[in-house]
Amino acid sequence: LVQLVESGGGSVQAGGSLKLSCAASGFTYFMAYFRQAPGKEREGVATVSNTGSTKYADFVEDRFTISKDNAKNTLYLQMNSLKPEDTALYYCAAVATRWALDASDWKYWGQGTEVTVSS
Repeated sequence: LVQLVESGGGSVQAGGSLKLSCAASGFTYFMAYFRQAPGKEREGVATVSNTGSTKYADFVEDRFTISKDNAKNTLYLQMNSLKPEDTALYYCAAVATRWALDASDWKYWGQGTEVTVSS
């Protein structure tokens, strides 16, 4: 069992930045961030391995950076140049059966942190 505790959400204006954090209760090799906007399906944002390899969704467009502090078992998502369409509940995830940005492949989930971007 891996418990994930998220922090760092909030409200910003378009063009602003936020940094999300997700602390895991134990070692995890792969971690990821997903998001879910009202009325939409959960979608993958970015994922990182223990060696620092990363994958990003196309809509990120080099605006976000995912990273992992292995010593602290903590995941980070630095989000810059935020757009109103980035507004969503952001979830971190850990332990994947397949390293992909598909929610069905991930076993453990955080409680979610809200990100609101106003125009």
